[in-house]
Amino acid sequence: MIWIAALRLELVTAVAFLTRLPIRLDATLPLAAAARGFPLAGALVGGIAAAVLALAHGVGIPPLVAAVLAVGAAVAATGALHEDGLADSADGLFSGAARERVLEIMRDSRIGTFGALALILSVGLRAGSLAALADGAAALIAVHALSRGWLPWLMRIDAPARTDGLAAAAGKPEADGVYWAAGLGITIAVIALGPGPALLAAAVSAGSAAAVAALARRRLGGYTGDTLGATEQAAEIGALLALTTIP
Repeated sequence: MIWIAALRLELVTAVAFLTRLPIRLDATLPLAAAARGFPLAGALVGGIAAAVLALAHGVGIPPLVAAVLAVGAAVAATGALHEDGLADSADGLFSGAARERVLEIMRDSRIGTFGALALILSVGLRAGSLAALADGAAALIAVHALSRGWLPWLMRIDAPARTDGLAAAAGKPEADGVYWAAGLGITIAVIALGPGPALLAAAVSAGSAAAVAALARRRLGGYTGDTLGATEQAAEIGALLALTTIP
């Protein structure tokens, strides 16, 4: 029973940070200590989006419009947390500026050309992929769990790029938390999709996350809260695109 209580606290902490869902906070943990809750919070967000998708299909809304509504539901559930990180990261990382200037750009609340294009591509690719899938509801639960399940891994292997801010305050997850987060994300995907599609989605999702992390490492020397958001978006898109290749 102790481990159930601990997992519940990790879930509450992850949901409190990764979403805008109204929850009662009796107690929370440092973010890095809530690693196991990341994929569970992702599955919750995916479940909300899946319910909207199913409702839209049920009332006869065309597939692409239904997919846009589902993506919008996920954005609303998270308060556009990851989309904000994607836009800021795109503006900074693709600016061509030196490291310190890149960090300044990423802290600027204004959205530039790269950020705007990144958001358009993100919503378009997610909605288009989702509309092409036969079981989009299951895919939503799977990809949202997977995309958040990799974040503790990146928080452990890389260092914060700043001495202040979210990344510095989050701490470094323990190794067992990293394994649990990745394992729970994959398990949720297998339950939702079946082994074959789930493992394909997991592989492409992990590769997409690693690519963004490598870019942040090269340009910044580590990660920030914004690059974690961009990583989640890339992992989510990669997983959805992978699923569209399955006949």
